[in-house]
Amino acid sequence: MATSSDVLVKHFRQILIWPLQLMPMPRKSGESRAMGRQWELMQEAAAAGSPWQPRATEFDGAPEQFEERHYREFVTFLPYVQRFLYGENKSSGLGSYGHSPLHVFRRTDISTVLMMFKDGAVHHFKVAHIDLYFFYDVDVVILAFEIVGENLPLKRVQDALFRFGRAFPAQWDEDSTAANCLRKVAWLNASGEVISESDYEDRAGYLAHLGQYRAPRMASHWDFLMQPLVLHHSAAAGALRYRQIEYHRMPILAYVAVDDPFKLSDEDFYRLGMVTRPGSEDELPYTRKIFSEFESNCCFDRFWVPERKHASTSTRMMCNGHAFVMVGMHANQFYSDPFTGVLGQFRHQHFLMALIAHFHKSSLLMFSDRLAVALSELDLKDIQSIRTFKREIRLLLEGFLRFNQRYWFREVSNQVVSAQLFKMMSVHLDTQRLHRDVADSVQSMNQYLENDDLRRQADTVVRLTVVTVFGLVGTTITGFLGMNLFGLAEEPLLQRVGYFIAVSVPITWLIFVTVAKSKGLAEFLDAMSDERVSLRQTIKMLANVWRKKKS
Repeated sequence: MATSSDVLVKHFRQILIWPLQLMPMPRKSGESRAMGRQWELMQEAAAAGSPWQPRATEFDGAPEQFEERHYREFVTFLPYVQRFLYGENKSSGLGSYGHSPLHVFRRTDISTVLMMFKDGAVHHFKVAHIDLYFFYDVDVVILAFEIVGENLPLKRVQDALFRFGRAFPAQWDEDSTAANCLRKVAWLNASGEVISESDYEDRAGYLAHLGQYRAPRMASHWDFLMQPLVLHHSAAAGALRYRQIEYHRMPILAYVAVDDPFKLSDEDFYRLGMVTRPGSEDELPYTRKIFSEFESNCCFDRFWVPERKHASTSTRMMCNGHAFVMVGMHANQFYSDPFTGVLGQFRHQHFLMALIAHFHKSSLLMFSDRLAVALSELDLKDIQSIRTFKREIRLLLEGFLRFNQRYWFREVSNQVVSAQLFKMMSVHLDTQRLHRDVADSVQSMNQYLENDDLRRQADTVVRLTVVTVFGLVGTTITGFLGMNLFGLAEEPLLQRVGYFIAVSVPITWLIFVTVAKSKGLAEFLDAMSDERVSLRQTIKMLANVWRKKKS
C-alpha cells in the first residue's frame, strides 16, 4: 500500500464555515430593539463602497437561463427548507412566504490565498467564493470561504485542512511561531498583490489583548476580511460588531479527488476525517480500536466498498461535526463532474446542509448566551434593571418562537443520502439536546415572568381591597348621617369651592397614605380576622404600620 507521500490529490476544495454572534444593535428612540437586522447596515455599507456587495441569486436572472444544477439543488430539499433558502415568488398571492430570510453578501477583491507552511513551502490556492450569510431575526452571521487547489501531495492537503481555518493561535512553539497555525497566510488580489496577511507571530499583541479585554484577538487577515464588521472586544469603532461563539477552529467541508482512493490507508482516512495533522514515519500508528470507532461513528460508506475496487464504490464520506470530508476517484464522472456529479452536490446541496446544521447550533448558542447575559445584568434592587430584564427576556422569547417556526428543521430532505448526511451532522453537533436545553431555559424564563405578573396583580388587588375596606368606614358614616349634615346649598359659589378643596385634599392624601401603607394594613386586617392572634399582638401590628422600616 502506498504511503501518504505517494498519493497526489488531483483536485482539492476546502470550504470554511465560520459562525459568529452579532452584538445587538442599539435601540432607537421610541422603537423596540430588533434582532437580526444587521444586514440593513451591510446594505448601507455596500452602497458606500464596501467590498461586501449583495449577492445575486440564481432566481434573479431570466427564467430561460435557469440551469439544471440549480434545479437539482432546489428539489433536493423539502418545501419548508426551500422557502427558507430561496423564498417564494412575489406573485404567489395571499399566504405566500415572501422573500428568503437569508441575506448574502459576497466580496470579490480576493482572488488567491497564499499559504506558507511550517516547512517553508508556499502554495497558492484559488478563491472560489467568499460569502457572508445574515439571517433575518437572528443575531448570527456565517462566513463561507471556499478555496481550490490542484495536484497537491496528500500530506500537504492534510496540513492545509489542519492549519488554515484558525481564527487566532492557541499557543506558540519554541521558535516563536504559532503552533498548529500556518507560518503565514496572505490575501492576494487579481494582480497578485498582498492586500492583507496574518500576524500569528505577534505573541505579545495577542497576550496584551487578552489581558485587556478578556477575549482573544482575531488574526489580522481575518479581521481585515470581516470589515466593516469589527470584533466586539476591541477598540475598533463600528456599529456592526461580532464575537466568537464557538471554538476558534472553523468548521470545514473538504473535497479530495485522487487517482486511486483504494491506495489510502486507514490512517490516511482517519487523519482526513478527523482533520488531524499529517503523520510522520517515526510517530506511533493509531490502534485498530480507534479506526473501528471512527468507521462506525463518522463514516458514511454507502458508496465505499474497497474490496470491489470499482469506480462505483470508490467514494467515501466522513463527518464528525467539525468537518465533513469526502474522498473519491478523480477519473470517475460520478464523483468529479462539477454539475451533475458529487462535486456539484458537495458545493451546493452538502454545503447548504452543513450551513443549516451549523446555523442551528450557533443560533441556539446565541440564545443561550443572551439569556445568561440578561440574568447576569439583573439587579433586583434596581427598578430600571428589572424593566430592562423583562424587555430583553420578552425579546428573546419572541425571537426563539420565530426561530422555531422559521428555521428549526429536524429533516431537510427525503432523499436518502442527503437525509442521512444531515442526520449525521445534527447528531455530531448535538443540536437536538441543545435545542431542548434552550427551550427549557426559555420556558423557565417565561414562567418566571408570568409568575411575577401574577404576583404584581395580586399585590394590586390587596391594595385595592385595603383602600376599599377603610373607605367603607367613611362611606357607612356618611350614609348613616345623611348627605345634608352641612347646609351649604345656599352658600356662595366661591365658598362652596373652598369647602370642596378643603375636603378633597385631606381625603386624597388619606387615600394615598392608605395605598402606601396597604401592605402593612393588609397584615393588620389579617391579624384582626385571625382568632388565634391576641388583641395586644393586633394593636402591635397596627403600630408597626406607621414605623419606618430599615432598608
